[in-house]
Amino acid sequence: MSPLAALWLCLVITAFSPIIGKYAMPVIHPVILVLFGSMLAVFYFAPAITKKKLWGALFDKKTLPLYLVMGTFGTALPFSILLFSLNYTTPANAAILNQTEIIYSLLLTSVLLKERPTLGQLGGSALVILGVVIILFNEHMTPRWTGDLIVVGSVWLFQISHIAAKKLPAGLDYHLIAMARNFWALPAVIILVIIFLPGGNLFFKPNLQGWLVVAATGFFKYGWAMTLWYIAIRNIDLSKVTAIILSYPALSFILSAMLGLERPHLYQAVGLILTFAGAYWVTRLVKKQSKEPAEEVA
Repeated sequence: MSPLAALWLCLVITAFSPIIGKYAMPVIHPVILVLFGSMLAVFYFAPAITKKKLWGALFDKKTLPLYLVMGTFGTALPFSILLFSLNYTTPANAAILNQTEIIYSLLLTSVLLKERPTLGQLGGSALVILGVVIILFNEHMTPRWTGDLIVVGSVWLFQISHIAAKKLPAGLDYHLIAMARNFWALPAVIILVIIFLPGGNLFFKPNLQGWLVVAATGFFKYGWAMTLWYIAIRNIDLSKVTAIILSYPALSFILSAMLGLERPHLYQAVGLILTFAGAYWVTRLVKKQSKEPAEEVA
């Protein structure tokens, strides 16, 4: 599978994430969902890791610090925070506002990875940012605004994780990278469980809805989608990948409206059009970009 094809398939799966999260909030605490999801993902990757004899690679001293960064800043902290935000805002809003990550991507990749954005990339990113600003302006001081601000203030965590992944040695198995992120997210998630446990706020209702959101989180979001994500970001500039993946709110918006989770508003539609146009612009740049042949999926 080509990196660009993997990225777009990952986008489709990611579009369902805020929908799953909204259904999860009445039946499971965010931290417990991240814990169960990470554990299921470990089981998801276990057969491939066993077949390829890669268990020892999870503890390699050269890559272990990067795996810990990926697990903590890419899974444990941001997913717990973003799930919590769905107690206040809607799936579509959460998805759209995730695109503020574009700002952090441009800043962090420029400083830490020495990636220099082109004028076209900046133009596409500007459209994404404009769409986000429209949403925030119209949500100002509404009940949703609390959740909106939580999203905007937390998505930078993902970029720290993605930068760590870009710094991993070339040629690593994609299943190993995804497995390592889930496996090494567990220490941080367990610490969060210990922090929340005394307050008695942790809960899980083991009904059909509860088990379905856990399964969807572990197998599809933390499992399959994460593998596709690493195929993409290990072969395409991180800032460009970020701009493309952040067009997923268009599908999240449609799904959320169809399921009756919110009533669509004109300003949301305008924001989506702008963000998708920006992501499509960057996609064209990726297709034209001259690069070395992409490495095959291990």
